[in-house]
Amino acid sequence: MKFIIGIGGVTNGGKTTLTNRLLKTLPNCCVVHQDDFFKKPNQIEVGEDGFRQWDVISALDMEAMMSTVKGWQENPVKFARSHGVSLSPDAEESDSEEKGIHILIIEGFLIYNYKPLIEVYDKCFYISIPYEECKKRRSTRTYTLPDPPGLFDGHVWPMYLKHRKEMENNCDRIDYVNGMKSKEIIYNKVYESIQNSLLNSL
Repeated sequence: MKFIIGIGGVTNGGKTTLTNRLLKTLPNCCVVHQDDFFKKPNQIEVGEDGFRQWDVISALDMEAMMSTVKGWQENPVKFARSHGVSLSPDAEESDSEEKGIHILIIEGFLIYNYKPLIEVYDKCFYISIPYEECKKRRSTRTYTLPDPPGLFDGHVWPMYLKHRKEMENNCDRIDYVNGMKSKEIIYNKVYESIQNSLLNSL
């Protein structure tokens, strides 16, 4: 059985923290990070707001991301092995997917804004935090390419609001998670919800 989970959310909302914890506790679990599919800086155009457009879907190679997801769908055992994921003994012994359960987490900030991807999820989560908290967290993060002055208010937050609205119109199956809660509470809520869905799918 194959099961795909989306962990979306605002920048610095806690997506990666939650994903890394789920990876350790869910069986035969792989992950695809949307951030791994950013195009090169010289391919990112400058928008009318004067900033390089990092926070839009065209900044990402979504076709490559989609083909990575398809690679997992076609053979989760092979995908897990090639990504260094240790499988449970019953999943390891068999090259067919009939044995055990295989889980894929797709994690990123625009994972519900690309139609072909929306169709693959069995479970969708979205972590949100308010403007002030998001701005504070973003200012303490170190990026390979540092944020230019004014980027958060001039580009990041307006794009978040635009894409969130678009996402709400695209996908009506999202469980919203309050990113202001403790990491423990967030993890427990999401883990329990996934377990219930898995039991209902069996």
